[in-house]
Amino acid sequence: MTRDKSHPLVITQKDKCRVCYTCVRECPAKAIRIADGQAEVIPERCIGCGNCVKVCSQNAKKVLSSIAEVYDILASGSKVAAIIAPSYPADFIDMDHLEFVGKIRALGFDYVNEVGFGADLVAREMKRLLTETDQRYISTACPAVFGYIKRYHPQIVDKLAPVVSPMIATARALRQIHGPDLKVVFIGPCIAKMGEAYSDEMSGEIDEVLTFGELHHMFDDNVLKGIDIKKSDFDPPYASRGSLFPIRRGLLQAAEINEDLLSNDVVSANGKANFIEAITEFGYGDLNARLLDVLCCDGCIMGAGMTSKEPLYKRRTRVGNAVRKAQEIRNAGEWRKYMGKFRNLDLSRTFTVFDQRIPDPEEANIAKIMAKIGKFGKSDELNCGACGYETCREHAIAILKGLAESEMCLPYTIEKLHKTIKELHLSYEQLDDTKAALIQSEKLASMGQLAAGIAHEVNNPLGVVVMYAHLLAEDAEPDSEMSEDLQMIVEQADRCKNIVSGLLNFARQTKVEHKNVNIADMLNNFIRTVQVPGNIAIKIDNRLENPNAEIDRDQIIQVITNLVNNSITAMPDGGTITILAEGDKSNVKISVKDTGTGIPKEHLSKVFEPFFTTKKIGHGTGLGLSIIYGIVKMHNGDIKVESNADPTKGATGTNFRITLPRKRKPKHKAV
Repeated sequence: MTRDKSHPLVITQKDKCRVCYTCVRECPAKAIRIADGQAEVIPERCIGCGNCVKVCSQNAKKVLSSIAEVYDILASGSKVAAIIAPSYPADFIDMDHLEFVGKIRALGFDYVNEVGFGADLVAREMKRLLTETDQRYISTACPAVFGYIKRYHPQIVDKLAPVVSPMIATARALRQIHGPDLKVVFIGPCIAKMGEAYSDEMSGEIDEVLTFGELHHMFDDNVLKGIDIKKSDFDPPYASRGSLFPIRRGLLQAAEINEDLLSNDVVSANGKANFIEAITEFGYGDLNARLLDVLCCDGCIMGAGMTSKEPLYKRRTRVGNAVRKAQEIRNAGEWRKYMGKFRNLDLSRTFTVFDQRIPDPEEANIAKIMAKIGKFGKSDELNCGACGYETCREHAIAILKGLAESEMCLPYTIEKLHKTIKELHLSYEQLDDTKAALIQSEKLASMGQLAAGIAHEVNNPLGVVVMYAHLLAEDAEPDSEMSEDLQMIVEQADRCKNIVSGLLNFARQTKVEHKNVNIADMLNNFIRTVQVPGNIAIKIDNRLENPNAEIDRDQIIQVITNLVNNSITAMPDGGTITILAEGDKSNVKISVKDTGTGIPKEHLSKVFEPFFTTKKIGHGTGLGLSIIYGIVKMHNGDIKVESNADPTKGATGTNFRITLPRKRKPKHKAV
């Protein structure tokens, strides 16, 4: 049968794939490409070994199914033979071979034959080749092996033994018995058999291929429900030692060829790593064996089309026991008769190169990719294998060949993730600060409108109260009780006037007079005029390389004065006030830091709100920091506060940080 060769034998179900790179690691042909974070089987590179299917814990690899096609063949009216791979005893462990064959017949197959007989024919032909020629050969019973050589070691394709596999040998023998119109369905443990059967080289030899897993599915199908299963034996010709083919060195035992460890004329290699190493050494001339007997799996009993969960040696024992029992009851003379009948059966075949090698990239390009994933030297090359490649260099080469992505490198991805987390954290903090500033601005805007309305309404009657209180106080006798009461009214009325004045200063949009000011001179002049108690030290820490900035000098002096006064109040037992000036090309930063009692954590978010104060009643209006906030914002600047009021967490104190742009922002002209 001929199918579209571009159709992959195995595909990845993307909804199940967790991109763990296990399939990449286990693929001997590196036929799995990671693209856009998803594993993808490359059909032309795939050898059908099925390692990716066996190792995928998420069952994300789906094998090409032929069940529907087989049912169509069975319904076609043609004579159909099922040829069974000799590894079946290791998978159908809940039934004897008579029940097993009976179920296959019940599905509608006319003949049920053992591929083990074809293996006997192949073993005889291999022994003839080794006896009659002095050439070196690689066994060709395993389609994954010769598929790998055709793709990745085309220089030794001529070393492949020109002998068909036991599957093809069996099909040719049965068509000689039953006629060329016989339909043949191979049932076995191997996914690669599909690739062999559907290839142009073997077109028409095999009509369909089923895995043991698919046969289990058909046995469980409704087709067999209600049918009386009659036990039955295989149809002749029966197999002999060829049934040992699925076990390591089975070919050698069937052909009575010894693997002499002294002469190394015959070498056997099984398994993903071993077969590649053996083929590579054979290709480079490091292995001078006459026959290299190789299987991709650790024997066909470990094929990807098997469903058994039993360990290797238990499967091996089941097959060995089945072969021994069969030989005890089978007629050796009848077997020899059939072997003689097919002595001249054509078992030859050829192999066509299907080169899938990708040239290695230049060293300079490899170095660029290595640097991109953080590998700048040998010490950076962890070779952890998490990406699916044995070394960091192999991973870099795979990236350049279009088979891998940089993100497959776990250390590189973790480092990128940490960097992204830091960037997100910084963005979150900036966003949080902006959000808090917007909330604060909204509060102040609302309070400003309220304060303006109250101040204007209260100011007029308050002015009358203040004026008449002063007049009455002047007319009263100095020593009288009335004079003391009036003096109290005057003081409190003046205090109310100051509060209202503060409200107006806070509420109104004061115009900022931007001028070029030398910040260092401004601070030095300020420190000479400010009055501080004797137990408090005040100092300037000037770190400005360029002291000039366009600001409203008087307003910024007011800001610093208010902050210094607050610091003095917070240090009743004395301390130090430090005014730090620093900056860059764009901004000037002024900090006022004290060693006072600090602001409790629960109050930090409220300090810029109007009327909020921690001072005792009568000692503050709660408008000072609100006015400061407004002045800084009118300069398009920013003000933040840091404070610690808990001595158990370190030194107490408060630090106000003011950031002012060096140049005022130009006003946009109306269009």
